[in-house]
Amino acid sequence: MKRLLIPLAAAGLAGAALAAPAAAAPHWVTDPLAPKPADAYSTALFWLDANGAALKKASQFHWDSKDVAKLVRVSADKPDDGKPGIVAPIGAATTGGKVKNVNLPKTIGKVFFVDRKGDYRWCSATSIQSRHRNLVATAGHCVYEQGHDVFAKWVFVPGYHQGKAPYGVFSGAYAFTTYDLDTYDDYDGDFAFVAVHNGFELTGSREVTKGEFSSWAGDKWTKHEEIKEDEYKTGFDKYGAGGPYWSKDFDVTPEKVGHDYTGEKILTKVEVTEKQYEDAAIGTAANVNGEQYEKVGPTAISKEKYQELSKLKADGKFLGQLDADVNNGAEIAWYETHYYVKQWVKAGKTVRYFRDHYYIGVAKDTGKLGDAVGGQGMAWNQPLNQPVFAFGYPGDEHPDGSKPYTGVTPKYCYGKTGTKSYQINTVRAETHQVLKCSMTGGADGGPWLLKYSNSKRLGYVNGVTSVFIDQDGNDRVDMISSPLFDGETADVYNKAQYAETKSIIGPKGEMLS
Repeated sequence: MKRLLIPLAAAGLAGAALAAPAAAAPHWVTDPLAPKPADAYSTALFWLDANGAALKKASQFHWDSKDVAKLVRVSADKPDDGKPGIVAPIGAATTGGKVKNVNLPKTIGKVFFVDRKGDYRWCSATSIQSRHRNLVATAGHCVYEQGHDVFAKWVFVPGYHQGKAPYGVFSGAYAFTTYDLDTYDDYDGDFAFVAVHNGFELTGSREVTKGEFSSWAGDKWTKHEEIKEDEYKTGFDKYGAGGPYWSKDFDVTPEKVGHDYTGEKILTKVEVTEKQYEDAAIGTAANVNGEQYEKVGPTAISKEKYQELSKLKADGKFLGQLDADVNNGAEIAWYETHYYVKQWVKAGKTVRYFRDHYYIGVAKDTGKLGDAVGGQGMAWNQPLNQPVFAFGYPGDEHPDGSKPYTGVTPKYCYGKTGTKSYQINTVRAETHQVLKCSMTGGADGGPWLLKYSNSKRLGYVNGVTSVFIDQDGNDRVDMISSPLFDGETADVYNKAQYAETKSIIGPKGEMLS
């Protein structure tokens, strides 16, 4: 894959432009995620389809508890990497009067992606101010898979809660990180900025003509309304093939016969319970009645359908199997499975008539990320030992197996960062800043905010959670770390904020090519 390596360097304080000295060594890379609107549309639909089933199925990026780090030693004083600089935040969500509780930033959310094993994962992240109001800041390992390329189907969902995307789903277009993280898995550069397309939201459906249905590139489905023969004939004679749209189907006469019946016969299937299916003989070439025919599922369904089928199953009117994924005692995704065995029947036919209805899913453009939720500011080359808020969605266990967090709602830690930078033993990290905090995996990628205004819910991103640390050796996370946001970070950020993205939805809610 082609990567661009162009030197840039940070300059200045707040309000100053970032300059690019010609002699600087290249140290950043960029990779495409889903730059084409059609690919971005498909990615967003993947996560939102079936009432957000894929979002609910995802689990936090998992750190093996054996890999929870310890700080090896204090590094030298924070290296001098140029003048400090800041970029101001946008989109203040003001709260009237003094507030005792901590107001969570509107900008934070989860990033979702699929790893090379096919597992659905998430990390924490935040919207950050940029030239095109389209940038996400997170941990590098939440975008780049160790020893591989970028994760698949990468999206950001600000304000995510239990399968809901209140501001829409923002598909990643381009990822930016340090050359050393991408090439050497060097965690001193474990951060990434992702330029995202405009937000995507499913708002409903509408019935369309067969021609519109055929050309529609987005979500679509058909429904068949059974009608009487005279309705079918009258409608077809009146409208012809131009619509409304009609179809015929043929039901086999349900007169069962043995597999050795010598007359004309058809092999069909009969639904049975899971136990009856498992007790049935494995299918053979002889196709004997009662042999296993097929298992269909598990298929994702809505919570409402799951509840409806559960009532039917209790009454003995539903033979299939119902299952639910559970996270900390709460059901988050629902599935149905059906089982069938073989059955021969005589080959008589009964005609059924239908009117066909064609539907398309209507999507809405929720606008640029920064316009939807605002964007935190950016800060680099700041002194250590400053108070910060670290936000994230912790959901993993502590090394001792205890699990105080669910990953459902965001949490925070507050305190001063360490007075020195540290080396970490389990990853290649020579100069990380640290913060006393007990958040666990899932919080990685969450922002560390300097000068956080509780009323405006805005501050300056000066780090992202990278590594979880058990410093006192009691098998519980007691500290987290972040790469130092220095001049190199500013270079990567500066390049990322020039990446332009666009809407992925047309004026009628259609997918753009």
